[in-house]
Amino acid sequence: MQKYRIAGSAILFILYAGVFLVNPVWGMQSSDPETFPLWASGAPDGNGEPADEPTLTVYEPATGVATGTAVVIAPGGGYGMLAMDHEGHDVARWLNTLGITAFILKYRHAPKFRHPTPLRDGQRALRLVRARAGTWGIDTDKVGILGFSAGGHLASSAGTHADWDDPMREGSIDVLSARPDFMVLVYPVISMTESYMHRGSRDNLLGKDATEALALLMSNEKQVDATTPPAFLMHTTEDKAVPPENSIYFYLALREAGVGAEMHIYEAGRHGVGLAPGDPVLSTWPARCAAWLKANGF
Repeated sequence: MQKYRIAGSAILFILYAGVFLVNPVWGMQSSDPETFPLWASGAPDGNGEPADEPTLTVYEPATGVATGTAVVIAPGGGYGMLAMDHEGHDVARWLNTLGITAFILKYRHAPKFRHPTPLRDGQRALRLVRARAGTWGIDTDKVGILGFSAGGHLASSAGTHADWDDPMREGSIDVLSARPDFMVLVYPVISMTESYMHRGSRDNLLGKDATEALALLMSNEKQVDATTPPAFLMHTTEDKAVPPENSIYFYLALREAGVGAEMHIYEAGRHGVGLAPGDPVLSTWPARCAAWLKANGF
């Protein structure tokens, strides 16, 4: 069983991490990113509007540094928008410096789409990456998901609802596994029932008239079991938008289930910092994450 580590609120600054993140090597990608739809003929539950079609944007690492690992990135935005730059494109470029092929997921959200559409998009993205793994030189056993805020809820949903039997699944791609091999959850929304939940994300995803049964189902700290993939979690004590209890109780559920997990709780820092390149303390989390990925073979 893997060791479980919680970083306390007083986290020391690591010099190499700060240098790496403040001055990242953005050039370590092979070519300009490519964007393509999740469904070539349109999403099965789409509205027919091209602007609302879910997509993946792939950033490939430079030749010679690729590790075979892939990560689907789910930006945050309270299930009402997507923070595509600092929680999408910047993150993809950082992952490329680690030799990881990165896929930014433009998933659908409120007001036009509610549950289960975001989860459907997340599962399709994971399956599509595996289906085309040979194209990008990806190991199908090294496909993870990284999510920020509400995107963290989507990422944790992919990990805890991997066996969801989507009635709209069809074709050869949709028979592939949608279970991520690991999760990276950054100030994630997790609960949909507890006092520390993010009400805006719940209302946008489930609707204001959602039943308690549905809210309980999508409270991912209550859905963890031994098959849930390992996770790296980052949060801050000062986060007032999405309190750190979301990460803490998810971590505890993983520990109870015997699933490998590492969590870092920083004392200071607002919600939504992304890679936090201007903060000498918070900017250490990507290097800690990279070390965790390496230690776990990803």
